[in-house]
Amino acid sequence: MLKRRTYTCGLDAALDVMGGKWKALILWELIDGPQRFGQLRRQVAGISERVLILQLRELEACGLVHRELYHQVPPKVEYSLTDLGQSLIKAMIPLGEWGEQHMELIESLDRGD
Repeated sequence: MLKRRTYTCGLDAALDVMGGKWKALILWELIDGPQRFGQLRRQVAGISERVLILQLRELEACGLVHRELYHQVPPKVEYSLTDLGQSLIKAMIPLGEWGEQHMELIESLDRGD
């Protein structure tokens, strides 16, 4: 969960909420509507179940994702974007488009990771 802090600019605040690789990818998968946990697990390549659970909890705590529990047998849980999450996605779309346009170049860079 995010700790209360003062930000130096809007980008600082946005990056803190999105924090790291997984949160942005989870949010991206929720663009088209609610998803069940298993769907997200399959669509976010490389994420472990444990990390997905933790990241979803943090996104929910930040108010970006809504968790809907359906009381049925077997239990069903769906995750969706809140209004705040939708507004963040609108800001992420141009960044995703930039990445698509430059993906080959970025992949070809030897960054020494």
